[in-house]
Amino acid sequence: MTLFVKICGLRTEQDVDTAVEAGADAIGFVFSDSPRRIDPATAARLAARVPESVVTVGVFRREPLEYVRSVAAESGIGAVQLHGPEDRDYYAELATGGWTLIRAAAFGDSVPRCGELGEDMLLLDAPVPGSGMAWDWSRKQVAGAGEKWLLAGGLTPENVREAVDVTRPWGVDVSSGVEASRGVKDPTLITAFVEAARAGAHATG
Repeated sequence: MTLFVKICGLRTEQDVDTAVEAGADAIGFVFSDSPRRIDPATAARLAARVPESVVTVGVFRREPLEYVRSVAAESGIGAVQLHGPEDRDYYAELATGGWTLIRAAAFGDSVPRCGELGEDMLLLDAPVPGSGMAWDWSRKQVAGAGEKWLLAGGLTPENVREAVDVTRPWGVDVSSGVEASRGVKDPTLITAFVEAARAGAHATG
């Protein structure tokens, strides 16, 4: 199976075009407080450039349900990624909108399982989510084997191949690791990341 690769925090037409041309399976737009934040209208314009084969994801952090619904509908994204304390009822309500649901969880003592709250995919982030800091992927079982889970947190073109080899994830997610400066993506790094991630997947497959 081909490794699922998500490039997150895209803000410009060049960002989107580069990620698509590099072979990314998903691209993410940030709607929470961040240097990468964009508004729904900009996301809608960028999402319109994306082929149907690539998943467009909206990233939210501790937002009210109706806000998430409104922004997701206005931007035309295909998936919603949630970072926060949302419970099963929240996911169930959001599922009625037809979006693919991604639950982001921080690496900790317990092993999260994809689908625990009704999500379609699980994103496993560093102990301090959004820090861009690499963490010790090899300490223990990271997530449920054979589940749809993405490894995130501190990944770069230089370390993603090793990370894939060690953890055997279903997919990987990157944002700051492909930036020239905070919030500004580097086309060369985006392409290099996708190539390195897939090389690691082929080596372990």
